[in-house]
Amino acid sequence: MTEAEVKELLVESNAIMDGHFLLTSGLHSPHYVEKFNVLQKPECTEKLCKAMAEKFKDANIETVVGPMTGGILLAHETGKALGTRAIFTERVDGKMTFRRGFSLHEGERCLIVEDIVTTGGSIKEVIEVVKAHGGIPVAVSMLVDRSGGKANFGDVPCEALLHMNVETYKPEECPLCKQGIPMTKRGSTGKK
Repeated sequence: MTEAEVKELLVESNAIMDGHFLLTSGLHSPHYVEKFNVLQKPECTEKLCKAMAEKFKDANIETVVGPMTGGILLAHETGKALGTRAIFTERVDGKMTFRRGFSLHEGERCLIVEDIVTTGGSIKEVIEVVKAHGGIPVAVSMLVDRSGGKANFGDVPCEALLHMNVETYKPEECPLCKQGIPMTKRGSTGKK
């Protein structure tokens, strides 16, 4: 899939939304990406994950790893497309880890997948978990990179299906607030 096709699919499924959003960071933005609007549609998720897998079909991936929650769906479908197993990390007492009996063998080649990347912090934690369990983080595959190119994973290469530059504003500097535009309800939190 081309970036234009990925964006079109995300817009059609209302995963890319326009309005006046309060982000988790406290900043305001005229755009928001609600991944679950597309991930709730198995046929769309499958199509996106096949595109993610296609980029790494010759990388000898043994396991696809994603962080809970959206990363579970992406890992599963990408692993299916690559013919590998799929596992996920979870936070326990604030620390990313494997649970549920998941483990890696020494030198196991892993593709790490993530839905929306802003800072890359969660992915860095997953990379460390993979390394700590003897795995090799071969690459990172992202559905959407909205970091503006700032997400960096050291020597682990990364690919994104879609790159987005999303404007953000401090509340006191927000042009949407100054225009009196009300906040748009967003995402799974139901926040306004």
